[in-house]
Amino acid sequence: MSGPAYVLRAGTVVTPDAVLSPGWVAVEGGRVSGIGEAATAADAGRARTGHEPVFRPVIDLGRRIVAPGYFDVHVHGGDGAQVNGDRAEDVSAALERIARFHARHGTTSLLATTVSDSPRNLLTTVAAAGELVGRTIAGGATVRGIHLEGPWIARAKLGAHDPSSLRPPDVGELRTLAESAAGSVRMVTLAPELPGSHELIAAARELGIAVAIGHTDADFETTRVAIDAGARHATHLFNAMAPPHHRRPGAVTALLLDDRVTVEVIADLEHVHPAVLQLAARCAPKRLVAVSDAIPAAGLEPGSYQIGRMDVSVEAGRVTLASDPSTLAGSVLSMAEAVRNLVFVVGLTLEEAVRAASSVAARSAGCEASGLGSLRVAAPADLVVLEPDLTVAVTIVAGEVVFDPHGRLAVVAAAPPG
Repeated sequence: MSGPAYVLRAGTVVTPDAVLSPGWVAVEGGRVSGIGEAATAADAGRARTGHEPVFRPVIDLGRRIVAPGYFDVHVHGGDGAQVNGDRAEDVSAALERIARFHARHGTTSLLATTVSDSPRNLLTTVAAAGELVGRTIAGGATVRGIHLEGPWIARAKLGAHDPSSLRPPDVGELRTLAESAAGSVRMVTLAPELPGSHELIAAARELGIAVAIGHTDADFETTRVAIDAGARHATHLFNAMAPPHHRRPGAVTALLLDDRVTVEVIADLEHVHPAVLQLAARCAPKRLVAVSDAIPAAGLEPGSYQIGRMDVSVEAGRVTLASDPSTLAGSVLSMAEAVRNLVFVVGLTLEEAVRAASSVAARSAGCEASGLGSLRVAAPADLVVLEPDLTVAVTIVAGEVVFDPHGRLAVVAAAPPG
């Protein structure tokens, strides 16, 4: 594989095994070719491994942080665009816009996440999205697959889903959607109390699709049975599910207690109180997944917008249904802001927060085997360079710089292929 070859030297490098301070990362052919500790940029240059390309600059990033790029398994939209659509060309254009927007906030991989929709629109959406999965989007994150959030969810826990689009779990529909998406459906959220859910879980496992429990009114026992059947993820834990009670522990408790389950949280400080986020992190160490649950309004001014067919209002960073201001309806969060909140407000370490936004997220989507979400040798060079305050300075996808507003890595663009 061709691509720029260079070495990043930074004050901090976050790897799966350690936080190096300072450290260096070598990139070649779109992959990480070396990682180590070094006191100076010159040391980083001497510490490289593998064959020497013709041109391999060492870029000294000072006190900045190099971390694995963020992997968002739950993103509906951003910058005015949304995943769902009724025309293939509109879906493709929207996904490219979404991918570029989220790359500006450190996301290098994402699952294009649908909301409940008509059978026809869902087919159109997943077929168009499947065409983009794994492809290079100039200036954008890579779409790694599709997350079907609905239509097989509980009417009692709708959130921002259109009630007219709900229907019982249908194995035939799941197979049709998976085939139309060319095998790119990676996750499906369902309510395990619905008739037919166990058959759908079995079919999803057969197709290699991760099953998430969400938008559910299931009790503790029903949730445990679904986990035993193969469900392995929780969609926005605490939200759109009954709160735990000391005599009725509910789905939340079952999901937190089972080490087989990864649990996603929306860390915008609106959906879940910081103390409860801390509780989830302590109950599920190395199983926490940070997501944006971003809607089309992400990155735009406060006002009135839509998610799917539902009207929503955005005010002071809070998204609610226009018809019911007490119901949250997605977020305008970015993954960069989620990580910042987890570190500076919730109190997680940098390593814990980055892991929740990268490697654990990739694992929940079944993408860990390819090295996605981890900063390790031979993994794809999907990286984010952070300022000390954890804002995004640079985003790199497969070794290519896709976001660099201040030209920190300008020399890379001028380098010939390795």
